[in-house]
Amino acid sequence: MPTKIIDINEATIKKYVASLRPEDLEIRNQIDIGYLYKANVVCLFEIRPDWQNPNQMQKIEFARIRFYKTKKIWKLYWMRASGKWELYEPFSESTHLGKIIEIIKEDKHGCFYG
Repeated sequence: MPTKIIDINEATIKKYVASLRPEDLEIRNQIDIGYLYKANVVCLFEIRPDWQNPNQMQKIEFARIRFYKTKKIWKLYWMRASGKWELYEPFSESTHLGKIIEIIKEDKHGCFYG
């Protein structure tokens, strides 16, 4: 019988994203939240209709979290208006993904939720 391995990091991200998503399905057609978790990188993004073509959905990333295996540390990045990712200072790293999620939730500098 195959055993399914539970990735605690993905479970943490999934729970956080679920807490942000609108409950109403009609609203989700206008704005939703998603994530991509691949290897050592987590991307959090908004899903919304393109302003020029409302029939086309676009993903707008607002946070990136990267795990550095050699240091065993998670680092948090935010996207500048220039489209470049920058380390979120001064609270940019932690050994626990949950702490990084808390930093995003606080959003002291308005980098993630505006």
